[in-house]
Amino acid sequence: MGETGAVPTITGFDHVALTVADLSVSVPFYTALWGLPPVASMNDGSFRRQVIALPGGTNLGLTEHDRAGAGFDPTAAGLDHIGFAVADRDELATWVRHLDGLGIEHSGPVEADYGVAVSFTDPDGVALELFVGRRAT
Repeated sequence: MGETGAVPTITGFDHVALTVADLSVSVPFYTALWGLPPVASMNDGSFRRQVIALPGGTNLGLTEHDRAGAGFDPTAAGLDHIGFAVADRDELATWVRHLDGLGIEHSGPVEADYGVAVSFTDPDGVALELFVGRRAT
């Protein structure tokens, strides 16, 4: 790969779009999870999309295509998981209670050298994570 000079800047993630098998299942899941309704929708004939605006300015798009392929596989090349930042361990404990209240199976807090995470999946098996990172000192 060649060099192009100075690297342009980005300001962060704007959106994440997930392909889902059935919007009528995924939209209620994510709406209950985040406590936020969709803010936009699109129907392009061959696909339908609902958008949820998450705190922090990132949008989550849920897209149902007419010709759905194979289900999500976290071991295949591509997306492994989506990690959502949580302020601190107390807030992570609040999330655990929220997931329990929704009946969503999860890992419970798992410690790593770089932080603590609670992992779970959406209705299509997409791996999601609530994460508190360790602060550099």
